[in-house]
Order: sequence, then structure tokens, then C-alpha cells
Amino acid sequence: MIDQKGTKTSYNAPEKEQKEFDEKVVQVSRVSKKTKGGNKMGFSILMVVGDRKGRVGVGLGKSNDVQSAIRKGVKKAKKKMITVPLDGTTIPFSVVVKRGAGKVLLKPAPKGSGVIAGGPVRAVVEAAGIRDISTKILGSGNQSVSVYATFEALNRIQKLVAIKGIKLKSIVEVEREEAKKLRELSEKAAAKAEAHDQEAQETKKAEKAAKPEKKAPAKKVSSKAAPKKAEAKPAKAEEKKSEEK
Repeated sequence: MIDQKGTKTSYNAPEKEQKEFDEKVVQVSRVSKKTKGGNKMGFSILMVVGDRKGRVGVGLGKSNDVQSAIRKGVKKAKKKMITVPLDGTTIPFSVVVKRGAGKVLLKPAPKGSGVIAGGPVRAVVEAAGIRDISTKILGSGNQSVSVYATFEALNRIQKLVAIKGIKLKSIVEVEREEAKKLRELSEKAAAKAEAHDQEAQETKKAEKAAKPEKKAPAKKVSSKAAPKKAEAKPAKAEEKKSEEK
């Protein structure tokens, strides 16, 4: 920028204010209300709000125009926000929640696997700051039902972790120890089966080596010749004898 004296001056554009929460529109529905004056049109918008650090909320805004419906949805979502306990970049344990006809399964995933989820579930999970998770919609695929079921699942995780005497670390450690024990048991069972098979093969080999091989008995050749069959007398001689008698 050049001033009146002809010298160049630097101009810094005003920085945009960063929003504390990310706002996502999940579903926009056009609704109609019957009144005396006729049909009154309006909008119903489902909003998801989160800070990508564990806090997330869901709200439904209704108004005659889209902008005011969005504002109302964001306001309701901020009032109903929950804090999701995270184990690094994923959730601490699996959870299944049924809401109406919808059913959602959330499972922890190893680091680097990413978010494996559909549109409505992905919106809630990403707003909460979960980077690695595996999800599946088992029931109805309705967007609003899936969003509320996912939100309820995350809320259930928060409640389970907040129970007296249960800590997030202890839950994760217990699950890892159980998985390790199951692995060790399966390895031991496989080793025992292999040892048993080897012993059976060795015993069979030893039994074969201990038994002498039986030779087939030789055929005896008799020195006596087989007696010759008596020659049959001619039929004519027999007829003569019968006539003489």
C-alpha cells in the first residue's frame, strides 16, 4: 500500500476469528404446518457441534428460514454437550446402543486406521475428536436416528468411565490383559496338540520296529502223484451184461 508521501507500507489483513466449535449440518428437512390461513412452511435442521478435543453435542433447530434454524440447532447442541473420554485417538472399549429402529456399534481401532464410519456417524465421531474408530449401523439407516444413537453411545462411555472406582486406564489395562491371557492359552493349547501328535507318531514307529516281519509260508510240493481216475467202461459192455442177466 502507498501513502501520500509515496512510501510503501505493509498492510495486514484482519485475522479471521477461529471458531471454538465446529458446526456440521447433518440433515435438512422441509416441514409444513397446517393453519387457518393455509400451509405454513418451515425448516427442521439437525446440527452436530464439537471442538475435536472430546466435547460434542447434537441439536435440532426449527424455524421458518434456514439460517435461524441453524442458529437454534447450534444453541441446543451447545447446551447438551458431553465430554467423551478418549484412549489416545480412539475410544476405550466397544459399545452397542439401540435407539428406536436404529442400532449402532462403536469399536476401538489401532492408531492409523482412521475413521471407518458412514456420513451421520462420521459427523458425530469427527466432531468429538476421535481419529481411529470402527463403526457399523446395524439397524435403520435413517440419518437422525443414527446421529442420536451415536451420541447416546458416546454418552454411555462417559457414564461407564465416571462410575465410582472405575478409571479409564484400569478398563483399558484389563481388556489388554484379558486379550494377552487368551493369546497365551491358545498358544499353549496349540503346543500341547503338536506334542501329542509327535508322541503318537513316535509310539507307532516304535511298535512297528519291535514287531518282526512275518514271512509268507512256502507252498509244499507233494511227492505222491495224484491217483488216476478210473476210466469209464464203455456203455456197450454194460448193455451186454444187462442183456445176459
